[in-house]
Amino acid sequence: MATVRSAHTIWNGDLFHGKGEVTLDSSDLGTFDVTWKARAEEAEGRTSPEELIAAAHSACFSMAFSNALAEAGKTAERIETSAEVTFVPGTGITGSHLRVKAVVPDLSAEEFTDIAEAAKTGCPVSQALAGISITMDAALEA
Repeated sequence: MATVRSAHTIWNGDLFHGKGEVTLDSSDLGTFDVTWKARAEEAEGRTSPEELIAAAHSACFSMAFSNALAEAGKTAERIETSAEVTFVPGTGITGSHLRVKAVVPDLSAEEFTDIAEAAKTGCPVSQALAGISITMDAALEA
């Protein structure tokens, strides 16, 4: 069965001087300020579409990686994933870089890399971002 999640934004003013608020409707977790300056310069306590995409990508990859490990008969003690989404004004979103560190007992470095690459490709957010470069640094920790 399909699941739908929703958010909405109210924007006031022009692109460069205006401001908005993004509300996470499905989870009711809050409302977050957005501005062009937060998107193209410094965050200064505000978010951006790219930060929200980075959050989605890091969470989705962690879930996909956990599932891929389970399919290989392994369970991670810990997975830590960060994502950096690059935005170039005038061009758009140009890439997402994942950094993953994980503790997975009884897994070789080669198996770890293979499973991480498969999870990167299989992650639904990675698939949604197929039009941009997606890179990854992955490290198996003891």
